[in-house]
Amino acid sequence: VPYSYVAAESFIDTNVKGTLNVLNSCRRHETERVMVTSTSEVYGTAKYVPIDELHPRQGQSPYAASKISADALSESYHRSYGLPVTIARPFNTYGPRQSARAVVADVIMQVISGSEKLKLGNVLPTRDMVYVKDTARGIIEASRCEALIGEEVNIATGSEAGILQIARMICALCGADPEIEIEDERVRPDRSEVERLLGSSAKLEKYTGWKPETNLNDGLKMTIEWFMENLQNLRRRNPGFQL
Repeated sequence: VPYSYVAAESFIDTNVKGTLNVLNSCRRHETERVMVTSTSEVYGTAKYVPIDELHPRQGQSPYAASKISADALSESYHRSYGLPVTIARPFNTYGPRQSARAVVADVIMQVISGSEKLKLGNVLPTRDMVYVKDTARGIIEASRCEALIGEEVNIATGSEAGILQIARMICALCGADPEIEIEDERVRPDRSEVERLLGSSAKLEKYTGWKPETNLNDGLKMTIEWFMENLQNLRRRNPGFQL
C-alpha cells in the first residue's frame, strides 16, 4: 500500500492492465479455471463485521482502487464471455518467505536483528491475520469448487488483532523488549487508513468445508523461526535494506 501513494501508475499497469492481459490470454486459450487473487483492502475500513462478500468496496488507497478494478474486470469477463473466473479474497496473509516490507515480517526483522527501538506506524488498526498455508489451501479448495465459478470468496479467520498486539506477541516470542517508536513516514494518510478488517469465510466454508487451521500465536512462531534461519540470506539478497 505505501508505494501506491507515490507510484500509482505502476499499480494500474500491473494490477489492472496485467489482469486484463491474463484474462484475455485465458479466454483465448480456453483455460479450464481462472483464479484471481484479490485482497481485503478492497473493502476499506469495515462498515460492519464480520465483512462478507457483499460489503461495499472502498478505494482508500491507489492500491485498493487498482485491485477493485481488477476484480470488476474479472467479473465482467465471466459475465460477458463465460470465462470460468473465481475471485479469491485473502485477508492479511503472513508467514515464511513474506516480503520484509509487510508489517509482520518487518517487525520480525527488526526484533531478531537486535534493534533497541521497534519502529512502527499506526498501531491502532486491527487485521484478520491468515497464515500462508491456510491462504494457499483456501485458494486450492476454491479452485476445485464448481459452485464458486463466477463468485467472490473471502479467506479469513474470523478473528482480529491490533498492530500493537501483533508486535508485542512477536517481541514476547523472541524474548525481546525493544522501545516502540512511532514514525510519521510509516503512517498512512488519515482518510486512507483502513482501521478495521475482520472477515467472514462462511461462504468458503459452506461450499468447500475450509476452515483456518493455524492460530496467530503458532503462525507467528513458525514465521519467526523461518526468518531466524534465513536472516543472513535475507540480508545478502537485500543489501540496501535498512532496519
